[in-house]
Amino acid sequence: MWTTNNRARYDRSFLRYPSDLTDDEWALVEPLIPPAKRGGDKRTVIMREVVNGLMYILSTGCQWRAIPKDLPPRSTVHGYFDLWSWDGTLERIHHMLYVRCREALGREASPTAAVIDSQSVKSAEKGGPRLIRRVTTRERRSRARSGIFSSTPKGC
Repeated sequence: MWTTNNRARYDRSFLRYPSDLTDDEWALVEPLIPPAKRGGDKRTVIMREVVNGLMYILSTGCQWRAIPKDLPPRSTVHGYFDLWSWDGTLERIHHMLYVRCREALGREASPTAAVIDSQSVKSAEKGGPRLIRRVTTRERRSRARSGIFSSTPKGC
């Protein structure tokens, strides 16, 4: 049920951008951000601002070069995006938030049922996307190797 208490909790009008993290949201995400690497200079970037930059990109769909100037540089935000995609940080954050949302709704952390549409079943019967891709690639190669396939149109 939606109440005035919930409305106040999700009010984002006091934030710089609607995509910025509130203090409560940051408290959930911060423990999952990996510490700085050992050695070298100390980390100078504010990690909350990096996450705010990522959230801005994801919520607006803007280009990397369109990140506002009051957020970290696009190279910094993109660098952390690449690193966190590679090392699983983004996946861990997503999983933790997913579990919390399900539990807040009174559901089990993992769903106990799934919905499969008829199209998924048809492609699974054929062997899925990998097998389909392999078959069509083989087909193209064999046509290209034989004299049947030509790069020039028949009418020329």
